[in-house]
Amino acid sequence: MSRRTDYSFPDRVLVASSSASPRPALAFTDAIALIVGIVIGAGIFETPAIVAANAGSSSFLMLLWLIGGAVSFIGALCWAELATTYPHAGGNYYYLRRAFGKNVAFLFAWARMTVVQTGSITLLAFIFGDYATQLWKLGDYSSSIYAGIVIVALTALNVIGVQQGKWTQNLLTLAKVLGLLLVVICGLFLTIRTEEVATLSQKTSGSWGLSMIFVLLTYGGWNEAAYISAELRNVRQNMVRSLLVSISIITVIYLLINVAYLQGLGIAGMANSQAVAAELMGRAIGKSGAIFLSFLIAISCLGAINATIFTGARTNYALGQDFSVFSFLGKWQSNNSTPVNALIVQSAIALLLVLLGTITRKGFQTMVDYTAPVFWFFFLLTTVSLFILRWREPETPRPFKVPLYPITPILFCLVCGYLLYSSLAYTGVGALVGVAMVIVGAPILIWHNRQRV
Repeated sequence: MSRRTDYSFPDRVLVASSSASPRPALAFTDAIALIVGIVIGAGIFETPAIVAANAGSSSFLMLLWLIGGAVSFIGALCWAELATTYPHAGGNYYYLRRAFGKNVAFLFAWARMTVVQTGSITLLAFIFGDYATQLWKLGDYSSSIYAGIVIVALTALNVIGVQQGKWTQNLLTLAKVLGLLLVVICGLFLTIRTEEVATLSQKTSGSWGLSMIFVLLTYGGWNEAAYISAELRNVRQNMVRSLLVSISIITVIYLLINVAYLQGLGIAGMANSQAVAAELMGRAIGKSGAIFLSFLIAISCLGAINATIFTGARTNYALGQDFSVFSFLGKWQSNNSTPVNALIVQSAIALLLVLLGTITRKGFQTMVDYTAPVFWFFFLLTTVSLFILRWREPETPRPFKVPLYPITPILFCLVCGYLLYSSLAYTGVGALVGVAMVIVGAPILIWHNRQRV
């Protein structure tokens, strides 16, 4: 006997009839551009120095980045099964709803709307603002002004329509990859490293665990592909291909960029650098290299912000489809093929977080603390849903199955659990604020359930 359960909810009827639904509009290359655009943000310009300081040797450094790609590959296999078996605009939200029920799904969607996705958008916007300010300063609050402008501008672009949003993403991702390859070329062929006499600083501990935290943070974001499964053409084939090809591209780029850093600066130079990429470009082509790097990081952030805005609004749309208290989010504008209300609300919350970061004067760090624990908790829970859905719905057709099940998803669960622990251990007050925001969703859920009685 099948263990299949009816997971449709009465609330869905309240809003579904008044809105159009997503249609396949994204090609295989669009999906790759989206995934690569999200993952390769500003992290690759920041984290290699921290990883080098904890790696202790060049060979171990490269091994850590290779392991990061392998772990991401394992996670992608799990998400490929979920996304091809249950193609839905809600992505992780939909998997959690089927596995754990609507209450857990609601809290995830609430957390994603108020903490994870909007916090990520704001974090990237602050990095964009910091580097755009190096090119053209807009006063004392230049970074915050740039952050607000880019959030509004890219949200407006996505409101206009999915075609404009995806072509912008494709161009930004192409520019980013080409720019990174230029950094690689400069590091490998245009720098002449003097005899290395520097030694690793006292902060070097050779800790692979701490190193992996930063490596996996730099690889993070590939799971966003799940949110375009309802809009991807030939999803059952293209979802698997786009995930695996994208992570392969990202891994190669990360390995090459670290080889370039090692060639130009050495392991000690990387570990002791405060701005490893800027120092590399400065050695290669002088002051113009620093200007180019600021421009490159700004472009990288634009691509990541645009992709995060694109996918984040899809979860808000799914939330509105299933819960009448947020029914205004569940409206799909058919002529533009985009969830306009969901995009606008997401932008408004992100702008409030820009204000929070401005007040604390630690925009980037505040957003890292704010998002990390909540993100890894629900990431772990989504991986667990793979086991539950396999057990509960054995007759559901699965075009792609995780190889070596259950070993593969168990390994990924262990990774998620470790990063959840680490994110709580290494973050500050911002983490408590993020967790508190998730808790705020509980009374809203209780009120909603009482309204239905």
